[in-house]
Amino acid sequence: MTVENDPIVSTRPKNIRDHPIDGQVLKNLAAASLAWLRTNQQTVNALNVFPVPDGDTGTNMVLTMQAAYDEIAHSTEGNVGKMAHAIAHGSLMGARGNSGVILSQLWRGFARALDSIDNIDGTSMVRAFSMAKDTAYKGVVRPVEGTILTVAKDLASAAEEALQETEDPFVILERAVSAADESVARTPELLPVLKEAGVVDSGGKGLFYILEGMLRYIDGLPLDVSVSAVQPLSAMKLVETMETVEPGQDYEVIVDFRPKEPLILERFYSDLEKMGTSIQVGEGDGIYRLHIHVPTENRYEPIEYSMSLGTITKVSIENLIDQMESLEQNVNSEIRFTPIEPGQIAVVAVAPGPGIARVFASLGVNAIVEGGQSMNPSTQEILQAFEDLPTDKVVILPNNKNVILTAEATSHLTVKKLAVVPSRTVPQGLSAMLRLIPHGDYDTVVEDMKTAINDVDTGEITTATRTVEIDGVEVNEGQIIALLNGKLVLSCSDVQEACLGLLEKAEAKNHELITLFYGNSIQEPEAGRIADAIRATYPELEVEVQDGGQPHYHFILSIE
Repeated sequence: MTVENDPIVSTRPKNIRDHPIDGQVLKNLAAASLAWLRTNQQTVNALNVFPVPDGDTGTNMVLTMQAAYDEIAHSTEGNVGKMAHAIAHGSLMGARGNSGVILSQLWRGFARALDSIDNIDGTSMVRAFSMAKDTAYKGVVRPVEGTILTVAKDLASAAEEALQETEDPFVILERAVSAADESVARTPELLPVLKEAGVVDSGGKGLFYILEGMLRYIDGLPLDVSVSAVQPLSAMKLVETMETVEPGQDYEVIVDFRPKEPLILERFYSDLEKMGTSIQVGEGDGIYRLHIHVPTENRYEPIEYSMSLGTITKVSIENLIDQMESLEQNVNSEIRFTPIEPGQIAVVAVAPGPGIARVFASLGVNAIVEGGQSMNPSTQEILQAFEDLPTDKVVILPNNKNVILTAEATSHLTVKKLAVVPSRTVPQGLSAMLRLIPHGDYDTVVEDMKTAINDVDTGEITTATRTVEIDGVEVNEGQIIALLNGKLVLSCSDVQEACLGLLEKAEAKNHELITLFYGNSIQEPEAGRIADAIRATYPELEVEVQDGGQPHYHFILSIE
């Protein structure tokens, strides 16, 4: 169930400020948070420091909030403490990415402060904001200021100050929202990389929208139209929408049309909300592009609606369910996992492509979770991958910096002995697998695997998603860029040039083995040609080529 079609949001009582904040009001506030966050999802996604195609903070926070709301969608609970705990549980199970996990910890702390409380008053709201902040900070090993954590701290402080003047929880929420807005604006001053990239913190912005959604619901303001709802056509990342397909989203419809009259944006979005979800609208040179996911019975409605507004120039309609099933079959095809016996150490690896998944399986991984850049798996998906394995010893390889916190969050949900080897890249995960001894001493094997992730350098070749200058490297949108161990090192116009330039930066001449994992945008002959160019440049190196099948990244390089 999605909040767009939930009548709760549209049946707000007129005298809500005179109504106690009980369980049902908190449920409505959570629904409003989700609606407003979803409306501004692409705005949050766009706040990405590096110009790489992994701007998914907004998506991760939306899916985390959706899981939280799904947990309470049919609840008639009136006790606000019990409702808060249900929200917290749902958010933990659905947490995706670092931002989603931190959001789940904020809800966890918020719920703890409301134990055994029927209604939220000013004092309990302040206590809930404070405990939410404390819980989130404790959940991060090395808290960084200028992030969502700072925003949580600043809004909690503002709430405490407001309590000196009023006990009205609605007024205190207003002060918290204002403080969150100001805190987000200050994040570039606290985190230099944000200032260099010219953006504010994405997680902090997402938290602001969550709280602002509550306030907009209270004030009777619309939740379905953002001031930044229409984006340039070039900013629409429609290829990424396949990774967030939800139940009821059977078809993807894209319509280009030229309106006869200026669009009334609020009415436009309101009409689209009745048809489907995952709505994006782009505009350029008088042409509007409408993107929407719809159930089967609505698949022609966006086309007919656009035709009523103007002249259609192009239409695309795709069966999402069929595409998603094909993707899942590709990931699992030809994968033969090593059988696990009771008492052995089982390994779960997150893999961004079917080829990489097969390589992990060949090294002894016992379960694969599909995920990586722009498709971070949830806590529940990782949990389900190992809960039924016949052993109580489990190791997780996240293989992505934005999956580590999610993997660690599963430790609160299982009785099994669980260790997360903090691999930030696929090559690090593969290096760790070479140290696996399934029958070995668990603690010793885990430490060996953690040590092994430092034995390899990682290169990534992708296409820049925007124009920016980072770390002295000037990048134009559409250029090929190279990252070495997560750091942007060069931009150029050619994939082969980027690979060779990356290897020079990595001082490849001092290494022994280069493995190229080519993505789904590269054909095997091209991968072979680039491998030959590397061999010609570094004749002393051993160069291997593997079909990785990963999206977005033309190549992932393992440099050993």
